[in-house]
Amino acid sequence: MAFDSYQLDRISRILKSQKVPFIPKKMMGGQVILVDEKMLLGLDQDKVTGENRLMVRVGEIAYEDALKKHGARHMNFNGKPMKGFVFVYPEGFDLKEQLEYWINAALTYNPLAKKSKK
Repeated sequence: MAFDSYQLDRISRILKSQKVPFIPKKMMGGQVILVDEKMLLGLDQDKVTGENRLMVRVGEIAYEDALKKHGARHMNFNGKPMKGFVFVYPEGFDLKEQLEYWINAALTYNPLAKKSKK
């Protein structure tokens, strides 16, 4: 699994400080964080650049604004952007305040997100 365990620790500390119950799970070639059995965000590595990145589920309403943030890019797995999800590269989450922004954006959308079928 290609992901940065340091970033997972950072995310875990922030979620614990906010008293958010979560489950880390290996998935999609990286690590995802589940809240209420739904993907909140994930960590993986860009196969082209080798950079670590976040996968953040912000929802379709916040999607365009999220893309305007520093380090944010379309989440694209199969040649087509996935609306409601963004990749965030390190320049957009290096600072604690930046990482907290992305975690809170994902937490805001999480209650509206549908659970995936098992």
